[in-house]
Amino acid sequence: MKDDIEAATDQHARGGIQALDTALLVLKGLAMFDGPVTLTDLARAVGMPSSKIHRYLASFIHAGFAQQTERSGRYQLGPFAAAMGVAALSQSDFVNQAADALPDLGERTGLTALLSVWSRQGAMVVRWYRAPSPLVTSFGLGSSLPLLTSASGRVFLAYLPTRMTEARTALEMEHAHETGASWPGLQLTGAGIEALVADIREKGFASVDGQFVPGLRAVAAPILNWQGEAEAAVTLISTSDSVLRPDGAAVQALGDFVRSLSSQKVWAPDKA
Repeated sequence: MKDDIEAATDQHARGGIQALDTALLVLKGLAMFDGPVTLTDLARAVGMPSSKIHRYLASFIHAGFAQQTERSGRYQLGPFAAAMGVAALSQSDFVNQAADALPDLGERTGLTALLSVWSRQGAMVVRWYRAPSPLVTSFGLGSSLPLLTSASGRVFLAYLPTRMTEARTALEMEHAHETGASWPGLQLTGAGIEALVADIREKGFASVDGQFVPGLRAVAAPILNWQGEAEAAVTLISTSDSVLRPDGAAVQALGDFVRSLSSQKVWAPDKA
């Protein structure tokens, strides 16, 4: 964390406005935490007095860049910061092309379709096509989906370099161990994660059944850049087990979709 902050400090433009540079440094520090943070911890991370940090945070809250949780009093990024992040991520060519075509995929399959990109909190939803019979879910645009227990997250787990995902993976595994969570078919060990990644890469797509979100099934596949890394994940959601069939219509359509947008060859699903 400290090294990241120092790197951000070194990148300040010469000739800029010092007060603004300092404010942006505080905002970057807030973004580098995985969740709500105390004033003391944030001040320590950016190397400033708590009283000074507090004044900046008050301005950020007023502008929507930060918010303070009522129960704990901790601080986290606010709704406008999230909106800016989604807008910036959505400007990628890969993401723009996929976003424009997402309604076609939804109409072809009759299913709800999501487009996600990688963020520090996991797979962030940047576009959403709702099926004619919408699903009742607790997530939407800007939501972050877990790496281990969502189809979207599993795509990034399998198709991004480990250095980018290992911190988030470790955090989710630690939380699962602390809460005593366990799931059939997913061993919360290093070997278990490696096996999950190998299975996804062999099939070319990721899936989850109703054990994580009761009643919901999902399949997801990557849009790959020229290095073979996931630029985005495309996900189809259903309440039916048929969406999970490798030779089913949903997986066929998903494969056609990501194959048309990827720079590298991606898997071709078995034909029915």
